[in-house]
Amino acid sequence: MNKTVSFGYEDVAPEEKTRRVGEVFRSVAKRYDIMNDLMSAGMHRLWKDDFVRLVKPRAGEDILDMAGGTGDIAFRLAASGASVTVADINPAMLEVGMERAAEKGLTSLVWREENAERLSFPDRCFDAYTIAFGIRNVTDIPAALKEAHRVLRFGGRFFCLEFSTTTWPGFADIYDVYSEKLVPRIGELVAKDADSYRYLIESIRRFPTMPDFARMIGEAGFTQVRYRPILGGAVAIHSGWKV
Repeated sequence: MNKTVSFGYEDVAPEEKTRRVGEVFRSVAKRYDIMNDLMSAGMHRLWKDDFVRLVKPRAGEDILDMAGGTGDIAFRLAASGASVTVADINPAMLEVGMERAAEKGLTSLVWREENAERLSFPDRCFDAYTIAFGIRNVTDIPAALKEAHRVLRFGGRFFCLEFSTTTWPGFADIYDVYSEKLVPRIGELVAKDADSYRYLIESIRRFPTMPDFARMIGEAGFTQVRYRPILGGAVAIHSGWKV
């Protein structure tokens, strides 16, 4: 690893980023889904529906949903009859997800506190690995991608939903103003935490472009790597296969 990694617009020691990211998500956990609705005008629900349709979960499959603490993706995956393990490094996020699952009467999900860079699962034990809006918060992204490859069975698939950089002229400028100026203000009003949402926006700005992230997925060992831009790349779905 490099001596420093990005935390928003700052460069910090890797262990410092891990600690700070943990603090961010402990702070926003209870209002995380409400904030997603406000920040995306509810579109994140459609993006997640589309994401799960592309994953094509099937009954009897074993799927790992990484950084899935609040359960949004896992609930959708489990509707197919797949066996879903929800993993997150942050216990506060997992607590929210487990509470939501109990309210829905979902008892089949497995909940695990896990670090994406050092998973405790054995080799080749999942048919699919999903991660939605979580990979940019990982301290060592290449390590997490290699772990994703390791725990997948041959023929397994990797799917990642993440914010990226839109290439649409005009919209990019509007999006920049909205995210830089308004999102922290919304965070202050709704979650009483402008700084955490300022970090979340800054982390998007520092995340690799779609082609660069696709290259990283390939370097982790995946083949047939593709990405599907949404809103010109403001959001993207990346995928790859282990063969």
